[in-house]
Amino acid sequence: MHFAPRGTLMIQGTTSDAGKSTLVAGLCRLARRGGVRVAPFKPQNMALNSAVTVDGGEIGRAQALQAIAAGVDARIDFNPVLLKPTSDRGAQVIIHGHAHANLDARAYHEYKTIAFDAVLASYARLQAGFDAIIVEGAGSPAEINLRDRDIANMGFAERVDCPVVLVADIDRGGVFAHLLGTLACLSESERARIRGFVINRFRGDIGLLKPGLDWLEAQTGKPVLGVVPYLHGLTLDAEDMLPSTPHTRGARDALKVIVPALPRISNHTDFDALRAHPQVDFEYVRAGIAPPPADLIVLPGSKSVPRDLAWLRENGWDRAIERHLRYGGKVLGICGGMQMLGREIDDPDGFEGPPGRAKGLGLLDLSTTLTPHKLLENVTGRLTLGGAAPVRGYEIHMGRTSGGALARPAVHLDNGRPDGAISDDGQIAATYLHGIFDTPEACAALLEWAGVGTAEALDYPALREASLDRLADTLAESLDLDAIGKAFG
Repeated sequence: MHFAPRGTLMIQGTTSDAGKSTLVAGLCRLARRGGVRVAPFKPQNMALNSAVTVDGGEIGRAQALQAIAAGVDARIDFNPVLLKPTSDRGAQVIIHGHAHANLDARAYHEYKTIAFDAVLASYARLQAGFDAIIVEGAGSPAEINLRDRDIANMGFAERVDCPVVLVADIDRGGVFAHLLGTLACLSESERARIRGFVINRFRGDIGLLKPGLDWLEAQTGKPVLGVVPYLHGLTLDAEDMLPSTPHTRGARDALKVIVPALPRISNHTDFDALRAHPQVDFEYVRAGIAPPPADLIVLPGSKSVPRDLAWLRENGWDRAIERHLRYGGKVLGICGGMQMLGREIDDPDGFEGPPGRAKGLGLLDLSTTLTPHKLLENVTGRLTLGGAAPVRGYEIHMGRTSGGALARPAVHLDNGRPDGAISDDGQIAATYLHGIFDTPEACAALLEWAGVGTAEALDYPALREASLDRLADTLAESLDLDAIGKAFG
């Protein structure tokens, strides 16, 4: 069916991870197919997975994925407020793509009125430049304690007077209670702007669900706009949560790759291509679990390198990495992981925790100082190992790194800068580049360096495109697109 909406529609969820990001991405792809210039928009996002925009800022990874679905370049206006948690109570506040301050929860609550101005300015620019805007809420609108000064859900919808579709995840159980309970927590004007419901991740016979759908519509007076089936095997960038299950391969010759599940892990989308690769047995290793034998250990990015470095030691990773290297294994550090491999991390102004110096793992002759300026750049280049394979990625870091190990860079960037390091024995590599596995040639070269005889060149961006098309096709079959198109206001 032709889907060519005009105006604005907001997708809110009864819970976190109800499927808001995925639904927005699929609708953006359908609108693009209909010839609509459509923009994704999330007023406020809290995530440690981020992307660098064409206008030199930083936004949540989910909005970058939605931009791909919409066929437009990612820009800062798609996610004007990004919160990157640094602790259980504090976060780095990104406004229009650039770090503003580190604030605790109470201080940010007071700051929301200023943040809302940034949200409204971005929304106005998108209204002027696009035919349709599909807005993603955050968490749930039923969080009563966050209603005051809300800029992420109904606070935004009420301010700009936009309609809302509410999505719930039936795979969790209790889907009807989630929907009715959410409505009960809303004000009369907020309930009135909900145009209908979408039920996500359904498995089974739709005929057995229909009595519940009829009951829900009778109870609320609002239509069920569709029931979306559970889609297995989608290759889409995660907004924030780590995958709950490992991607294991039965083949004996699969390369075993392990990554520590750091408490403040960032940009773990770096590993999506590895998780999808047929020759890789991939696992995140969580707290309290001894690192298993592996061919490759990857230290990921971190929003608080000193704290996550302490976590590594508490969980025995320093000893495990030394043992791994003695037996000929390979180690790769990405961004914060690269900093951990060095001799020390100096945070004199306390950007990522209490001011001070942290001793690194001492495996590379590197030292890093955290500075106020965050480097945000999309880059291209070539690996220095494996036949100079082309690489495309992005840098998001506050650290400035120096030391003798940089004399053997891991990447030669096309802008003339060297990046990262390779140890003298070739067992350890480090880079600041996120997305280093996304280019098929680079992924294959790195896997061969790590021990794969002849690696397949998996094209992760092509897999992602195929998943977006599959998602859009499924939504076209399972949603009442005519009713959703008319819901835009």
